[in-house]
Amino acid sequence: VIPARSTCEMLLESDKMTFKNTKFWISSFTLIRKVIDKVDYKGVREVMKTCLEKIALFPVQVPQAYLPQLSAMLRLLEYIFDRKACLLPAYFIVNEVLKSFPENRNFPHWTISRLLGTFVDSFRPITEMVSVVGRSRMMPIVEHSGHAGFLIHSWKLDPMNLRFVLKGNLPYDTELLQPQERLLRYILEQPYSRDMACAILGLQKQQKVRCKALEDRLVELVVIAMEKTETEMNLAGDNQLGFEEISGATMWLWQHLSTQLIFFVLFQFSSFPHIVMAVHDKLSEVKIFKGRDFLMWILLQFISGSIQKNPLSDFLPVLRLYDLLYPEKEPLALPDITKPYCTSQMAATCIWIHVLKKAQTENNLTLPRPLPTTLKKQFDYLQMLVQPSGSQPQLQMNDYRIALLCNAFSTNQEHFSRPMAALVEAIHGTSVNNVSPAPVSPLSVQVLDSLTVHTKMSLIHNIVTNIMKIAQAKTNQSLAPALIETYARLLVYMEIESLGIKGFITQLLPAVYKSQAWGILHTLLEMFCYRLHHIQPHYRVQLLSYLHNLAANAHTNLIQLHLCVEMTALRLITGFDSNDVHTQLSRTPMESKQLVSQESEELNRALVLTIARAINVTGSDSNTSGTGAWFKEILSAIMQSTPHNWSTHTLQCFPPALAEYFSQNQVPKENKQQLKNMVEEEYRNWNSMSNNEMELVEHFSSQKSPPLFLCIVWKMILETDRMNATAFKILERIGPKGLSAHLRKFCDYVVSEFANAAAGNHVNKLTDAILNLVWKYHIVPFDRLLLCMALRTQEGNEAQVCFFIIHLLMVKPAEFRNRIQDFVKENSPEHWKQSNWHEKHKTFNAKFPETFLFDDQSQNQLPVYFGNVCLRFLPVSTEYIFINSLDSSGITFKFQTHFMKDYGDNI
Repeated sequence: VIPARSTCEMLLESDKMTFKNTKFWISSFTLIRKVIDKVDYKGVREVMKTCLEKIALFPVQVPQAYLPQLSAMLRLLEYIFDRKACLLPAYFIVNEVLKSFPENRNFPHWTISRLLGTFVDSFRPITEMVSVVGRSRMMPIVEHSGHAGFLIHSWKLDPMNLRFVLKGNLPYDTELLQPQERLLRYILEQPYSRDMACAILGLQKQQKVRCKALEDRLVELVVIAMEKTETEMNLAGDNQLGFEEISGATMWLWQHLSTQLIFFVLFQFSSFPHIVMAVHDKLSEVKIFKGRDFLMWILLQFISGSIQKNPLSDFLPVLRLYDLLYPEKEPLALPDITKPYCTSQMAATCIWIHVLKKAQTENNLTLPRPLPTTLKKQFDYLQMLVQPSGSQPQLQMNDYRIALLCNAFSTNQEHFSRPMAALVEAIHGTSVNNVSPAPVSPLSVQVLDSLTVHTKMSLIHNIVTNIMKIAQAKTNQSLAPALIETYARLLVYMEIESLGIKGFITQLLPAVYKSQAWGILHTLLEMFCYRLHHIQPHYRVQLLSYLHNLAANAHTNLIQLHLCVEMTALRLITGFDSNDVHTQLSRTPMESKQLVSQESEELNRALVLTIARAINVTGSDSNTSGTGAWFKEILSAIMQSTPHNWSTHTLQCFPPALAEYFSQNQVPKENKQQLKNMVEEEYRNWNSMSNNEMELVEHFSSQKSPPLFLCIVWKMILETDRMNATAFKILERIGPKGLSAHLRKFCDYVVSEFANAAAGNHVNKLTDAILNLVWKYHIVPFDRLLLCMALRTQEGNEAQVCFFIIHLLMVKPAEFRNRIQDFVKENSPEHWKQSNWHEKHKTFNAKFPETFLFDDQSQNQLPVYFGNVCLRFLPVSTEYIFINSLDSSGITFKFQTHFMKDYGDNI
C-alpha cells in the first residue's frame, strides 16, 4: 500500500505535472484532493507550498484552455484552507502565506489573491489582541531611576533594524513593521535614558557590541541640536551676542548629548570615528555651522578623557570637521573669558592641543596638517597662559581662564597642575596658612559645567583624596563647606559615575568609617540626604545595606550620628520609585534581607509601606504565586527582626497579598491597661528609690527592666514640671539605640492617656509635657517622635487620638512654626543656584540652636552642614503623617507646613 503522503509527493514532483498536460494535471489534483485528509499536517503544508509555487507559473492573463487546470488546483487549496476540514493549523497557513508573499515585495497570482486575502484578514482580530493599537505613535515615560524589565518588554526593538520584536508571523499593522527610529531617538533625547535605551535594544555592557542604528540616532540628535542652535543664534546678528540667545533647553540638549556620547562610546556600543564621519557627512549636506562650537565642546568631552588610552587614528577624523566648520581665512577673535560659553568657543582649539600632544607622544608623530588659521589667536593665547614666567598673574576664579587651561592641558601634567591647584585651593583653602578660615563658597554649577569630564574626574579624585587624608589624620578637622558642597555638585554628573557616586559608596564611606572620623561621616551622610536627589536604585540598595551594617556597630552610639544614619536610611527607602522596588527587591533572598534593619522597627515599617505602595501602583503581586511572591522573603525577615502588627484600617489599604500575610502572622497585642499598670508600678519604684541614685541608674538603665523610662520622665514633668538630674544619667546609659524601644512604649502610653483624658486644660497640660521633652530638655528629636507616633499601631478611636496628638505637636508650639517660617523665608529649594548656603545655614542655626545632647554632657557636637529639624521633618510628614492619616477614616486636619513641600524629593 502506498502512503497518501508519498502519493501526493510523487504526483506533484512528476515531470508530467505541467498545466499544459491537462488530463494528468486535473486527474492528479483530483486524486490529491481525495487522499489529502490521510496526510499528516507536515505533508499538507508541503502540498500547500508546492501549490503556491505552481500557481505562480500560470500567466497573468489565463487562456480559457487553462481554466480547468487552475480550477482543480484552487479546489485543493480551498479544501486545505477550510478550517472545518482540520487538515492544517490555520496559523501554519497564514505563516506560510506571509513568508511567501511579504508586503510590497512579492504578490500572489490574482486568481488566489482573494482566497489568501480573506484568510489573512481572518487573523486581524487576534493580531489586534496581541498588539497595541497606535503603538508606533506611543512614547514611553523614561524615569530618572532606571527601568523595570517587565515594563519595557513592549518597547523592545531589534538592534539591527529597529523593528518591534513581535511574536509570530501575523498580519500586523504596517506601522508596527517599520523601523522605529523615532522611538529610539525620543528615548535617547530624555534624561537618565541610557539604561532604558540599552534595555530595549538588548545591549549588555559585557558584550561590547556595536549598534549601527544607535549611532545613527545619536548623529540625528546632533544635527537636531545644530539646527536649533542655528535658529536661535540667527536672532542675533553678531555671533558673540548669538550665544546669549540660546535657550536653556538647547544648552541642556548639548550637555545631555555629551553624556550620551561618552557612555555609548565608552562601552563600545558606538564607534567614535564612525560617529564623527557621519556627523561630517550630514553637516556637509545641510550646511548649518553656527552650532559648531557646541559640537566641538561635546567632542572635546570624550577626547580629553580617552585620547591617552586609544590610538591617534581614532581621533584624526575630527580634523575633517575643521575644514567644514571653520572655513574663515582670518583668525577668530578671542572670546570674552568672563562668560561661561568661552569654553565652548575655544573647544576646537583645545581639541587641537590634545591631538597634537597625542601625536608628539605617539612615536613623535606630527599631525597631517598645520594648525588652521582660524584658531591661531586662540592657540597662541592658551600657549601664552602656560609659559613659565615669574610675571605670570595668579589664577583667580573671577573668570574662566582656569577652566580653559584645565580643558586644554588636562593630558599634559606639566601644564595641568597649576590650574587644578587653583581649583582645589578655591574650595579647600591653602595648606600653608591653617589659621585662615575655610572657604564657604562652592564652585558654581556654571564653572563645573565649563569643565571637561576629564577635569571633573581629576577634581573629584582630588577632593576624595583630601577627605580621606583628613579622616586618617584623626585631628577632628572639619571639612571646608565649599569642599563638601562642590563635592555634592560633582556627584550629580552621570558621566563621572565611577569616581562619583560609586566611589562615594564603595570607597569613601568605608574609608572614613574605618578611620572612625565620625564628624566627617556625619557630614557625608548629611550631604547625601539633602543634596543628592536622583540616585540610581542599585546604589540606593547598596547604601541602604551598608547603613544597616553601620547602625549595628557600637561606635555609632552617638545620638547625632545615630539619628543621621536612620534619617539617611529613611530617605533611601522613601526615595524608591514604585517600579524600582519590584526590580531591586525581587533579587536573591540574601540580597533582599540586607535591606531589613535588625533594630529599627520604624525603618522596617517604612519598607513595608514602600512595598505596599509599589504593589498598588504596579500590580506586581499579580505576576507571582501566593507562596512564591517576591516580597515574602523580605516580610519574613522583617517579622523576625522587628515583629509588629498593622492596624485594621491600614490593612484595608494594603494589597491583598500583603494584608493576608500580616493577618496570618499576627503578633500578640499589648494590653493598654496592663501597660498603664506597669508604668504606675515603675513610677512608684522611681519614687521609692529617689534617695539612692546608683540604684535608680542601675534599675532603669538595665536591659531587664521594661522600656518605660520615657513614660516615667513624662509623668515626672507632668507632676513636678522639672527634670531630675539622675534622669539624664539614666538616659545617657540607655543611649540612642536603646531609647528607641522606650519611645515606642511612650507613644502607646501617651495615646492611651489622651484617649482617657478629659477635654480642656488637662489635654493642654499633657501636650505641654511632651513638648518639654522635645524643645526644653532635648530628650527626643521632634521628627523622631512624630515618625514613631505616626507608625504605631492604633485601632478605632485611638488612631484618631494619635493623629490629634500629632496635630497638636505640629501646630501648637511656636518653636517649630517659627523655624519653618524663617527657613522658607531665607532659603531656596534650588540650592544648586546658591553660593551662600553655608552663611544662611549658620545664621539659621545661630537663631535656632539645635541641641542633640543632654544638659549635663559636655561633649562637642558633630558639625552640621546641611540639615535641620525642618528638613528632617519633611519625609516624616509627607510619607507617613499625611498619607497614614488618610487611611484613618474621620481624621482630617490642616497642615501648617505645606510651604515646605518644594524642599522634598518625592513631593
